[in-house]
Amino acid sequence: MIKPLVFVACLGPLAWLTYGALMDALGANPISEITNETGVWTLRFLAITLLITPLRKLTKWNVLIRYRRMFGLFAFFYGCLHFTTYIWLDQFFDLHEIVKDVAKRPFITVGFTAFVLMIPLALTSTAASIRRLGGKRWNLLHRLVYVSAVLGVIHYLWLVKADTIRPIRYGAIIGVLLLARMVFAWRGRVLQSRASASARLAPMRQ
Repeated sequence: MIKPLVFVACLGPLAWLTYGALMDALGANPISEITNETGVWTLRFLAITLLITPLRKLTKWNVLIRYRRMFGLFAFFYGCLHFTTYIWLDQFFDLHEIVKDVAKRPFITVGFTAFVLMIPLALTSTAASIRRLGGKRWNLLHRLVYVSAVLGVIHYLWLVKADTIRPIRYGAIIGVLLLARMVFAWRGRVLQSRASASARLAPMRQ
């Protein structure tokens, strides 16, 4: 019952933007507002996705793992909306101008790279992909989510230039989550090493 409610809640930002567009309530530059908001929500969903694992380990709420894939796919969904808004409403599908813009403006280059890195993550989010790739290779591939999130923060930071409070805030959140992953990984290796050492010493104690 909770999962459908979470799904509907994740569609809230899109519903709000749609309502704002229909009611002409997105300000003087609605295209810029839609582009910015879809980009920010992409970053927010990436952060929520990265939060699931450390939160699950700290709280022991293993049920949270059921929502990680959904949040990750919604990050990709809003990333697609962000990219589509750019190539459609901003560039009018002018491929030559898009290529030139990506090559010329660093924040576009970084943002485009972040989006491209999200594509294999979305394509391999199914249980079948996990079985096909194997646990280790799948986990290694899905570490790209951190790279995509960091690039997303850089894209946002270079975009706003002067008002950097929000991108720095998101950067701090992503940084803390990355540090938490490193700490948990280190702790896991230490515990595994201790368990292996204990297993080797067990026959000697008998």
